[in-house]
Amino acid sequence: MATPARRRSAATRRSTRPKRRPRGKVARRRAREGKAFAALLIGAFVIAAVSAYPVTSTIVIVLAATAALTIYLARTGRLRLLAGLADAAGTGPSQDFTHTIAAYQALSYTEFEHAMADLARRDPAVRKTDVSGGKNDRGLDVLVHLHSGDRYLLQCKRWKGRVGSEEVMKINGTYRDIHNCVGAAIITTSAFTADAERTNAMLPKALRLIDGRGLARWASGGRSPWA
Repeated sequence: MATPARRRSAATRRSTRPKRRPRGKVARRRAREGKAFAALLIGAFVIAAVSAYPVTSTIVIVLAATAALTIYLARTGRLRLLAGLADAAGTGPSQDFTHTIAAYQALSYTEFEHAMADLARRDPAVRKTDVSGGKNDRGLDVLVHLHSGDRYLLQCKRWKGRVGSEEVMKINGTYRDIHNCVGAAIITTSAFTADAERTNAMLPKALRLIDGRGLARWASGGRSPWA
C-alpha cells in the first residue's frame, strides 16, 4: 500500500507532466492553417509592392493580416479571445446560458417576479415597476412604467414545462383592455410550445415570448422586451 508521501509525489508528477502536443488530424490541420496564412501574407505584400497605391494597400493588408493572425492564433489555442469575439470568429463555444437559467429556476415564484421587476428597472427607459402577481392577477405579474408614460405588462412563468397557447391568449385578452398597457411579454425559464408560437404569430400585435435563453440574454445586457 502506497504511503501518503508517495501518493503526494505521484500526484505532483502527474500535475507537472507536460501537456501532449497535438497529434494526427489536429496537428495536420494546424500545419495547413499555418502554411495557408504564411502564403496569404506573402502574396498580400507582393500585391502591395506592385500596386499603384502601395501605402494604402500596405495599411489595408496589415490590418487584414492582424485580424487573420488573431483568428489563427485563437483557433490553434495560442490566444484566448473574449467570448463575443471568439464566437464571431468561430473559435469558441456558443455562449452557455445554463448557469443563468438554473439560478432563476432556483427562485420561488414570488422571488422570480421580483427578480424580473429588478431586471426591468435596469433599463433607463423604465421609471418604476410594480409587482402584483397572485391568484387573481388577471395575467399581470409585473407592471412596468416607462418614462414615456406607457405601461408594459410582464407575465412571469418560472416553469420547467413548456408554456402553451392558452397563456398567450389569456395575456392577449387582458393587457390592453384591463391593464391599459401598450404591450406585453411572457417570460419563462423554460420554453414555449410550437402551438403557442403559432398562436402568437396570428395576433394583430404579437406578444414578446421570452424563453430561458432569451431571458439569459436580457439579463446579460440584451434588448428589453419593450425596446
